[in-house]
Amino acid sequence: MSTTTKQKKETLQDPTKKYPSPPFPEQEQEMPGTEQLMHPKPDHGEKTYKGSGKLVGKKAVITGADSGIGKAVAIAFAREGADVLISYLEEDEDAKETEKYVREAGKKAILIPGDISEEDHCKKIIDTAIKEFGGIDILVNNAAYQMEHESLQEITTKEWEYTFRTNLHSMFWLCKAVEPHLKPGSSIINTSSVNAYTPRPTLIPYTITKGAVQNFTATLAQLWGEKGIRVNCVAPGPIWTPLIPGSFPKEKVKEFGKQTPLKRAGQPAELAPVYVLLASDESSYMSGATVQVTGGMPTI
Repeated sequence: MSTTTKQKKETLQDPTKKYPSPPFPEQEQEMPGTEQLMHPKPDHGEKTYKGSGKLVGKKAVITGADSGIGKAVAIAFAREGADVLISYLEEDEDAKETEKYVREAGKKAILIPGDISEEDHCKKIIDTAIKEFGGIDILVNNAAYQMEHESLQEITTKEWEYTFRTNLHSMFWLCKAVEPHLKPGSSIINTSSVNAYTPRPTLIPYTITKGAVQNFTATLAQLWGEKGIRVNCVAPGPIWTPLIPGSFPKEKVKEFGKQTPLKRAGQPAELAPVYVLLASDESSYMSGATVQVTGGMPTI
């Protein structure tokens, strides 16, 4: 056996054992939740992600970048060479930690707290990025709201509308506001969900919005294609983020991710490389696509 072959065998990782598997400690939080209270703590790639210059000189806006997938993407983007605007609701402690990692990578970090369910705030995010960065090359529409209900009767009109405004309307407002500033080569990346393929009956408002996110992505990719602006989507499976203890009862959090073929929840760090690919020039012929990162859960 050659030395090279031996090294490859020694470095293979079993994906079922790479991260903690359920059962997790029982835990619940009030929305929007914080990573500070999660057990085990999510992995955002803080210690593992290594950049290679794929986004040098680029300017990125990421919603929901205080924790979870958004935080992992912010860290990866910064280490790849991008300045990052960190949009978040109100989780100041989590957001400041994301800011720290971006700045440690030698990149500019801008914090913008506020509610993206309001159109004026979405406009403020884009205006701030243009003012601070001088332009925007990447927009990641990642922030989302969900809440589990066993019955349609439990869903209030207020919650229904808020879910749509946060998950779907904000994407429209942000894309509309950023369009005049985008140049050929710019990239929009939206976050959908495996629930767009296998609708979960206890997450009706969330599931509907995530299906619409994919449709919006495919449609916008056609509309903006001639401008040289690419629009793509990522569909995560069950990912270990503050959204989980914030929206599910503790007995379901305990078994979160067990239903996947890999028998565990995904970690935010496992999503970041896909966003880097879609933001970089290496995906120059990818537009209108959805990349599934589901732990083996079917999307066909």
